[in-house]
Amino acid sequence: MVLRIFNQYIPLRKIVLVACESFLIFGVLRISVEAFSGPAAGPGRVAARAVLIACLIQVTLYYYELYDLKIFRTRWELLTRLPQALGASTIVLALVYFLCPELMIGRGIFIFSLPLIAVAALAWRTAYMGFLRASDFDLNVLIIGTGPLARSIASEILNRADSGFKVAGFVSGDGNMIGRSIVNPRVLGGFDRIEELSSLHRINRIVVAAEERRNVYPVQQLLECKMKGIPVEDGIEFYEHLTGKIKIEDLHPSALIFSEGFRRNRLAAAAKRAIELVLSLGLLLLLFPLLLAVALIIRADSPGPVLYRQLRVGKGGKSFELLKFRTMVRDAEKDGPVWAAVGDARITRAGKRLRESRIDEIPQLINVIRGDMSFVGPRPERPDFTGMLAAKIPYYEQRFRVRPGVTGWAQVRYRYGASVEDAAEKLRYDLYYIKNLSFSFDLYIIFETLKIVLFGKGAR
Repeated sequence: MVLRIFNQYIPLRKIVLVACESFLIFGVLRISVEAFSGPAAGPGRVAARAVLIACLIQVTLYYYELYDLKIFRTRWELLTRLPQALGASTIVLALVYFLCPELMIGRGIFIFSLPLIAVAALAWRTAYMGFLRASDFDLNVLIIGTGPLARSIASEILNRADSGFKVAGFVSGDGNMIGRSIVNPRVLGGFDRIEELSSLHRINRIVVAAEERRNVYPVQQLLECKMKGIPVEDGIEFYEHLTGKIKIEDLHPSALIFSEGFRRNRLAAAAKRAIELVLSLGLLLLLFPLLLAVALIIRADSPGPVLYRQLRVGKGGKSFELLKFRTMVRDAEKDGPVWAAVGDARITRAGKRLRESRIDEIPQLINVIRGDMSFVGPRPERPDFTGMLAAKIPYYEQRFRVRPGVTGWAQVRYRYGASVEDAAEKLRYDLYYIKNLSFSFDLYIIFETLKIVLFGKGAR
C-alpha cells in the first residue's frame, strides 16, 4: 500500500517504520525515567520532554538517511550510521539543554537510555527487515504500452527498491511484442487480455502509458478493470507521483491546462512574503558576525570584491542583480559567460569551502528582502543562457511564473548540473514544485536543504 504526501507516493511500510520506532524510543526513555526518578516525576512534564528527545533522535536518523530502506538493507551501513546518528543527537541535545536547561528530562537519564535505544533500534530494524523479506508488500503494476513513457516508468520502479511497486509486466497493442522483455519485465499479452491478465497476476494498479489510437485503445478492457476495483492511472501522472518530477517530453499542453495544480492563492502568497521578510531580516542580524568573518577570509584569500553581483532572470522574465559571496577569481568570465563546472579552476580555495557549505548564498537574503527572490523556488538562471534553454527545452519559460528561490526542489533532488540535459532535468523538478505549491512543501524543501548543508552534498 502507498500513500500520497506532497503528491508523491510514499510506501506505507516506511510510515510504519517511523511510527513504530518513535513509540519504541519514547518507551525506552519513559522506562529510563521510571528507573531513575520513580513515580515522583511529573508524568506530563516527562512525557513532553521524552517526545522532544524522541523527535530529535528521529530527525538525526533521517538526516543520516536511516529511513531510506535502500541504505539500511545493508547491515554494515546500519551498524556504521546508527552510532553516528545517535552521537549527533547527543551533541544537539546537549546544545538544547545548554540554551534551555528547563527542558532537561533528568540528570544522566539520556546517557543511560542511549545504549538501550541503540540496541532496541537495531533489534527492531533487524526484525522489520526480516519481516519485509518474508512478506511481499509491493503493489503489482501492469503497464499498458511499451513506448518511451512505459519504459521510463518501469525503469524508475526497478531503480527504486523502496517505491512500494513492482512491475508485473507490460501489455502491447502490437502482437509481435508479446513475450519480449522490456526493461527486464516482459510483454504479457495484447490489449484484449488486460482483464484476464489483471486477475491472473493479481494486479493492484494499471498504469496507462500507451499512445491513444482510434479503434485500438483498450477502453472497454480498462473500464472492466476499473469496475472491479483496480485503480487505473494515467502514465504521466503516475510517473509524477513516483518520481517527484514532471516528464516534459511526453507532456501535452492540455495536461497543464486541465491540471488541478498550478493554482495561486493570494492570501497564502502574501503570508509567505511577510514571513520571508521577517526571517530574512532576523537571519541577517543573527549571522552578521559570520558574514563579517567570511568577508575578511575572502579578501585575504584572493584580490577582488567580497560580493559578486550577477544578472539573473526572475519572475515574469525580469532581470535582477543576484548577490553572492565571491567564490571565483577576479575576472573569471573575461572570455565570456560559461556554466561553472565541478572542479572549476576559477574557484578560489575559500570559494570551494563556501560553495560546499552554501555560505556563499547567504547574501541572497538581501534579494529576498528586495522581493527579487523567495526562500524556495526554481534557481534563477542567467539571461545569457535562458534564450538558448527556452529554445531547446519544452515548457522552460513556465519556471518564470514564480519568484526564483535561494533553494528549491530541483536543488535538493538533483546534483549540480552544467549542461542543457541537466537544465532539462531540473526543469522537471521545477515544474513539479510550481504545480504543487504549498507552505508545507516549502518547509519540507528547507528541511531537506539543511540536510544537504550539514553534510556538504551536491554543491551548486
